[in-house]
Amino acid sequence: MSYSPITRKGMARLKEELERLQTVERPDVIKAIAEARAHGDLSENAEYHAAKERQAIILGRIDELQMKIGSSQVVEAAGPYTKCVFGATVTMENVDTDEQLTYTLVGPHESDPENGLLSIAAPIGKAILGLREGDAFLLKQSGVEAEFRIVSVE
Repeated sequence: MSYSPITRKGMARLKEELERLQTVERPDVIKAIAEARAHGDLSENAEYHAAKERQAIILGRIDELQMKIGSSQVVEAAGPYTKCVFGATVTMENVDTDEQLTYTLVGPHESDPENGLLSIAAPIGKAILGLREGDAFLLKQSGVEAEFRIVSVE
């Protein structure tokens, strides 16, 4: 079996969400289903159908989290960094617009680009792996090409 790297913090977030779903949300939705069932005719009971749908979503997320936790291996990020590697925080700049982006390179199971966590398996993550401060690279996305430069690696 192949394992995906994950930070200790990322693993803790996954486990916390799993715990909350199993101990709070799943019991709450079971209770909601029981209450809706008590109202009688299930074929026209919108509360029942909504609770069953919510239950399916929760159970699906629980399965997904268990898979992610089981297929992840905590990797201790050890700096100082001289190049873009797992665990490094990288600031890059669009050469044409001077726009700067800062990401911490993480595994695919904890990726959240909107919050500054970029997967090493994502196209940008793959493009910058191994690069050093000052290195430039071309990024092609959706038919658009842009040149970026690595500003810092921390």
